[in-house]
Amino acid sequence: MEPPLTEGQLSALQNLARKGAGDVTAFVNISDCQHLTELGFASRSRQGWDITPEGSAYLARRDAGGWRDGIVGRDPDGR
Repeated sequence: MEPPLTEGQLSALQNLARKGAGDVTAFVNISDCQHLTELGFASRSRQGWDITPEGSAYLARRDAGGWRDGIVGRDPDGR
């Protein structure tokens, strides 16, 4: 089973994927990225946050299957 992500965490992961592809992206929520780091989906670098191969694989599995089970809902503080 895939680890559940909040909407904010999933959005941050997708944002990091776009950044990794060379797109200019908006700022990401630090708390969301810290959780992604704990899961192994992101890492911290001098340039900010980066998606890891595990994070890219997570998004690929999600996109291929079209599942939404991986989203547990909104962040408790409404982000």
